[in-house]
Amino acid sequence: MTELYLPAGAAAAGPYDLEITPASAGWGYSSLRVITLAAGADHGFSCAGEEIIVVPLSGGASVTAGDETFALVGRADVFAGPTDIVYLPAGSTATLTSTDGGRYALCGAVSDAALPAHYGPVAEVPVELRGAGQSSRQVRNFGTPQALAAGAIIACEVITPGGNWSSYPAHKHDEATETESELEEIYYFEIAAGPEGQPGLGFMRTSSSPGHEIDICEEVHDRDAVLVPYGWHGPCVAAPGHDMYYLNVMAGPPNPNGGERAWKISDHPDQTWIRGTWDDLPVDPRLTATSRKDS
Repeated sequence: MTELYLPAGAAAAGPYDLEITPASAGWGYSSLRVITLAAGADHGFSCAGEEIIVVPLSGGASVTAGDETFALVGRADVFAGPTDIVYLPAGSTATLTSTDGGRYALCGAVSDAALPAHYGPVAEVPVELRGAGQSSRQVRNFGTPQALAAGAIIACEVITPGGNWSSYPAHKHDEATETESELEEIYYFEIAAGPEGQPGLGFMRTSSSPGHEIDICEEVHDRDAVLVPYGWHGPCVAAPGHDMYYLNVMAGPPNPNGGERAWKISDHPDQTWIRGTWDDLPVDPRLTATSRKDS
């Protein structure tokens, strides 16, 4: 299953530090590209057959699509807090220009939705704290169905403080039912360095679900990516001393039962009991409902 684990640099292509497309992933719907731009540099791209959310990982930018230009304030890095975003519909042609130098994620999903380009200010990004104790994490829902009008894409960011577990209980979304969505998923990681720049690490696990054989247990590092076509995925574990960030990009086939796009999951039956322990535990004090709190 090594083709589902992409160490930093392994999927670089053209101008992109990371390029995952439906063709390269061997699936049908989800994509992710990450690009680094110097101050004042620009990058033109086409949303051919897919909608895209532009997410600053570091630095600010402007995005021009047609006769509209959207200014992105961005952020110093992914651990500094959530960011503003720009949604671009399928068929758009856009130019991304870095204002002060930075790195930018282009989160994509195959779609033919006829929606307008849209700027999402950081103040409108729903931020929630999930879990408790060592299962505490912060989730930034900038691209979930409740937060963003879109055709197919679902995207969010997760901060897991060092020593904590997230994507736990392990869960799946690999079949379309009344209680579950069929969604491919990309995990893109950034791992905070130690106090003297020591490289960080974490772990991610994906295991077989009914009818879907898969077996991944990877040590992940800064700027690695993991593909989840199906299966029970989680936990993601951040090594003590190294906070973990991951960007999730999801999309799947149209719901055969109709209805709007949705992110519905099933917990691993052996692990769902852990949710019942959270009521008696405090949320990790290193997290806030708006941003990372330095510890």
